[in-house]
Order: sequence, then structure tokens, then C-alpha cells
Amino acid sequence: MTHVTMLDPSRGVKARRTAGTTRRAGGVFRFAEIDRGRILRGVEDDDPRAAHRRALGASARGLRLARGLTLRDVAAPLGISVATLSAIENGRTGASSARVAALATLLDVPVQRLFSPVDDGPPARPAASVDGPRTTADWRRFETLALDPALAGALSSFLEFGYHGATMRTIAERAGLSVPGLYHHYAGKQEMLLAILDLTMTDLLARVTAARADGAHPVTRFALVVECLALFHTHRRELGFVGASEMRSLEPAARERVATARRQVQQVVDDEVAAAVGLGAFGTDTPHEAARAVVTMTTALPQWFRADGPTSAEQVAAQYVRFALDLVRHRPTDPAPAPGRATPPA
Repeated sequence: MTHVTMLDPSRGVKARRTAGTTRRAGGVFRFAEIDRGRILRGVEDDDPRAAHRRALGASARGLRLARGLTLRDVAAPLGISVATLSAIENGRTGASSARVAALATLLDVPVQRLFSPVDDGPPARPAASVDGPRTTADWRRFETLALDPALAGALSSFLEFGYHGATMRTIAERAGLSVPGLYHHYAGKQEMLLAILDLTMTDLLARVTAARADGAHPVTRFALVVECLALFHTHRRELGFVGASEMRSLEPAARERVATARRQVQQVVDDEVAAAVGLGAFGTDTPHEAARAVVTMTTALPQWFRADGPTSAEQVAAQYVRFALDLVRHRPTDPAPAPGRATPPA
């Protein structure tokens, strides 16, 4: 094989040519014409990881400026220097998934928002999305889950092979992308897992908040929240399964972000059980443990529920509300509404 050392005249760096393609650090040159050992015309193809860094940096900078924050305002809480943050925003250096999680928390956005354009125009690539409710009327509605191709491929691979068994190649194949194309969107599996779990908890929290707002009494709110949790973990069983099985695969800072959202969901149930106990509507003498058991039984639904099974998601939700009310020893004199209705207790 012939190797020819050539000069990139635009940058003054040497490159090594092999089989018609010249490589140098940071890019690839494909030549349209070679004449007497000199580069007449070349096209630089960016490393996809560099393109990803630039996209992430542009989003981070746009979100920071939109909030009126200085580089110092953001760098200090992240525990990095202003220079490092500037390098991230300019795409010169990458950010670990832990730092991405911390940045999303600081800017108060879902993780996947950092991988999306900052303007109001059409996104450069489809953003990860779920049909999260906008009002208290539609938390029971579950449209077909819409993920960008990269996340859809990652979710499919994680479900079949597990996080550690999945590879960037299997994810790319399921996404309909090349491996370099996949790297244009995400820097690696860790970012994709974080984005999936983050959008899962964003959607779940929005639904739980909406369901709770439909009730005027602690017993009603408790029943509605349990119904919401059961519906979510059946209609969104793929997300729930990966969330339960792969959270341990997240790096510590990213795992803490997801764990914080989980604690928020648990706190909603804790508060409603405690309030109902205080009113004498629930007879349990271990409200904290009972509330934890209620949430745990709903998060286990993805392990066995099947959409084509004999029981629908709505029927399962109704059953689980009854199970939950029995568990907290609901007093019959203070009836709870049947799932699907937001009627306060008599």
C-alpha cells in the first residue's frame, strides 16, 4: 500500500494519504484531484463527535443566555472553570453525561432539550418527545410514543440486550443510521440512557401532577394518582422497564437526577396517604411504608403486563386502585371514586 505525506495548505499540517483518502487529526480529506503530490481540492468531513459537541454547546449557550446567566453563574455550580464552560459552549470539548445532567438541572430543562436547537424553528433532528399532558383533562391519554430515531434505536436495544449488552452498532442498525451518523446525535450510550430516563420521569411527573389536581379530597387524589401510575406503567411499559432495570447503569450524577424525580413522585403519594390518615379516612398505622408499597407495586407492572393480554391497561388501573385502597385500609364510610372519574368523596 502506498503512503504519501501531503500538506494541508489551509492549515499547514501534514496528512497521511492511504487508498485515496487523507487523514489527519480532527477530520478526513477526500480528494477530487491530486496533481504532482499537491492537494488541489479537498473537503473536510468533521468527526461526528465534533458535530455533537457543537450542537450541545450551542444549545447550552442559547439556554444560558435566555435565562440571563453569565458563564460564571453556570460554571461555579457545575464545579468547572469559566474557560471549560466556554470550551463546552463553543464545541471545543465534550461534557460527560454527569455534567450534562447537572447542566440540565441548573438550566431547568429536560436532558433531551440540551440536544435540541435553541430557536423556535423546526429542529435539525427530531427531538425526543412524549405526549405529556398540558391540562388536567388528558393525563389518561397516551398517544404513540414518539422518539427521535437514535433514542428509539437505543430503547429497542436496551430492552433486548440490556444497557451493557447493547452496542452503538446495534443501536445504529435499529435507528436506521450509520454508526458515525448516530454519533452526530449522541456521544454514546450513557447520554442516550440518560435522555430516555429523563424524558420518562418528565412525562410521569407531569401526568401525576395533573391527576392530583383533578381531586379535591386526599382519598380522591390518592386514587387518581394510583390510577395514573398504573396507566403510565402499562401504556409506557417499555420506558418503565428500562427505568427499573437500567437506572443502576447511569453514572452517579445522572442517576441522582433521575432518583430526585422518583422521590418527587413518591412524595406525592406519601403526602396524600398522610393527609387521609390524618382525616381518619385511611386506617393504616404505617403510612410511609404503605405509600412506598403502593408505588412499588405499580412500578412492577412493566414486568408482566402485555398490551395484547386478557386485561386492558384501564382494567389493570382499576384493579390497582382497589388494591391500593385495601393496602392503606380505606374506611368504607369515606368512599373513593372509581378510576376514570374525578368525583370527590361524599
